[in-house]
Amino acid sequence: MRKPGKPSFTFEFKLEVVRRYVSGEATALELAREHGLSSPKLVETWVRAYRSEGEEALRPKRKGRPAGGASAPADSELERLRAENLLLSAEVAYLKKLRALREQGRG
Repeated sequence: MRKPGKPSFTFEFKLEVVRRYVSGEATALELAREHGLSSPKLVETWVRAYRSEGEEALRPKRKGRPAGGASAPADSELERLRAENLLLSAEVAYLKKLRALREQGRG
């Protein structure tokens, strides 16, 4: 369920609005009114991003850290070693307990 707040716009919608602005077909104010946008500044922001970075700037960005960043292999190796260490520690504790029980039975 989405929280009420800022609306999100599709890549195709943004691209169409920007292309119409860049071609001179409509002003930012006209486009904002036509599409029910909160402000013509939103159109201008999209245009600025489009001019500096191209169409990719209009694509939605994922929030948060990128999955599997540069430190992921090191982290996974560390986690694997910790899990192996935990398993080996449990085996040693089990064998010590088993040895102690066997010695009690002999004594």
